[in-house]
Amino acid sequence: MSTTYAADRWATEFQHVSDDDAELSAHGRYFSCDYLLDMGERSYIVRVHRGKIEEIVVDPGPLEAYQFALRASADTWRKFSQDPPPPMFHGIWAASFREDMSLEGDLLVLMQNLRCLTRQLELLRVTGAPV
Repeated sequence: MSTTYAADRWATEFQHVSDDDAELSAHGRYFSCDYLLDMGERSYIVRVHRGKIEEIVVDPGPLEAYQFALRASADTWRKFSQDPPPPMFHGIWAASFREDMSLEGDLLVLMQNLRCLTRQLELLRVTGAPV
């Protein structure tokens, strides 16, 4: 199986899991943003509107726009997506304070969407990290 096919398959699965999540459906009415998940080996732009994923761009080009980025090594994302995750990989704050995760870009948008973003990232424990 090609790595591009695996990445595309993950994007489809992550979109379905996210869009079908009861918590995101209940709280996501105002969850609208575009963010980058940089996983070292691969990157993804997740475009969310009113709590539903409109698109996931696999390995976007340099001119693809997003509002903020979460960057970490592939190893950090693999640990972050374990269920349960090891200590200090349970959330973006712990991983950014103690591990190699960084938060960049328009952090106001990240904070405005923090609860729903946190839930969406927790769903990586269902789909796994695509790296």
